[in-house]
Amino acid sequence: MSGVLRVERDRAVARVTLNRPEVRNAFNAELIAELAWTFEAFAEETLDQLRAVVLAGEGKAFCAGADIEWQRASIGLSMKDNEADAGRLQEMLGAIDVCPVPVIAAVHGAALGGGMALCCVADVTVATADTTFGFTEVKLGLMPAVISPFVLSRIGEGPARALFLTGERFGTPSR
Repeated sequence: MSGVLRVERDRAVARVTLNRPEVRNAFNAELIAELAWTFEAFAEETLDQLRAVVLAGEGKAFCAGADIEWQRASIGLSMKDNEADAGRLQEMLGAIDVCPVPVIAAVHGAALGGGMALCCVADVTVATADTTFGFTEVKLGLMPAVISPFVLSRIGEGPARALFLTGERFGTPSR
């Protein structure tokens, strides 16, 4: 592994930590590939070997979505290469979504854009009281198209449509 993802095991519990704190654990191609590979490997294990996965983020935020520099670089890609990038993101989210053991997202700081998608593919999301959630990519003129099937499945069409249009940030129910 390259260091963008840290995986630790304590017997039957795996802790998967996004490890790009300098960019608030924002996605890039490398992080997406590492997450996909890790969760695909978990799917191969028997349930008596692995009982749960805790997904967390290093530093001040859980996950700030897509890395802006990675997105800028995609401007120079062909349509085919951009579609392939989107497909890899979708495959990664799908691998987490079908993990055969419970996935618990331990969220703090911010879960924006793709960070929200991680919350939606987790079985349980536990967040600190100061966590901020949102689909802020719409403020940049980007629709959360790739993540939308996972979001719609988790929070429903009405709330998703409103949040996708406004980019409004929100907190935990206790806030």
